[in-house]
Amino acid sequence: MLPRNANRVVLMINPKAGPKASRPRAERLAELLCHQGLPTEVFTDLDAATAQANRLHAEGSLRTLVAAGGDGTAADVVNRTVDGLPITLLAAGNSNLLAKYYGLSKDPEILCQTIIDGHIARVDAGLAGDRIFLLMASCGFDADVVHRIHEQRTGHINLLTYLNHVARAIWSYQFPEIRVHWDVGDGVEADAPWSARWLFVFNQPCYGGGFRIAPHADGTDGLLDVCGFPRGGLCPGLWLATMILARQHHRLTEWTTRRVRRVRITAEGKVPYQLDGDPGGFLPVEIEMLPGRLTLVVPKRD
Repeated sequence: MLPRNANRVVLMINPKAGPKASRPRAERLAELLCHQGLPTEVFTDLDAATAQANRLHAEGSLRTLVAAGGDGTAADVVNRTVDGLPITLLAAGNSNLLAKYYGLSKDPEILCQTIIDGHIARVDAGLAGDRIFLLMASCGFDADVVHRIHEQRTGHINLLTYLNHVARAIWSYQFPEIRVHWDVGDGVEADAPWSARWLFVFNQPCYGGGFRIAPHADGTDGLLDVCGFPRGGLCPGLWLATMILARQHHRLTEWTTRRVRRVRITAEGKVPYQLDGDPGGFLPVEIEMLPGRLTLVVPKRD
């Protein structure tokens, strides 16, 4: 539980995330919180919002920082706030996977009650290079699509935006080999890397489009679930997607899964990776687990 004397709230609204109709929901939440005796400051500048949240947390007066946006907004907030700072989410993005997974409502009245109740979950996060991610990282085709989208992004991203860039990437992406160097424990790297053309690193079992790629991933177990498939190209990709949707991909003899605390990923050439649906950069990258890095304000359990 949050301390009773922590009564200040910072509300960060991402103006680029979600439809314009989400802004009134955020403003309604601020109004409700103020009426409940929780003074709420509203920001649209990420740096200003997180700086104020860090200051209030250091004073012991911050109840929560509310990130009104999608999964990328949540990750941006965590990357700019100190360990232990309480965060909650008003889903206003494209997929809102983290908010859905933890049962955080889009309804301002319901989320207001969640903040009042002040129940806390300590959740793991991943670190890729110097950037924290909350859900997952991936390398290859889908990361290439993410990079294409964000190079041309001017506002809200919808399903049509994704489909347009997927269609373009299908005809140009070369599916280079990605090498995975994994840690077998105590900082010791496996003798030989394994390779993939599709590669995913999960902290939570969340991925867009209804795909359950790593359904057993657990954001509280201190481990990353690394999953890979070695065949590139359109036809193998469609077969893999079909098997994932049927929840039978684990039966594929070529499907590889490892549970690790740390992994190093390399490739020849310029191969992109993405973090929580945002561009991360280009390989190589080292990814490790940060146990309990996210302090999340969640609904009261029955």
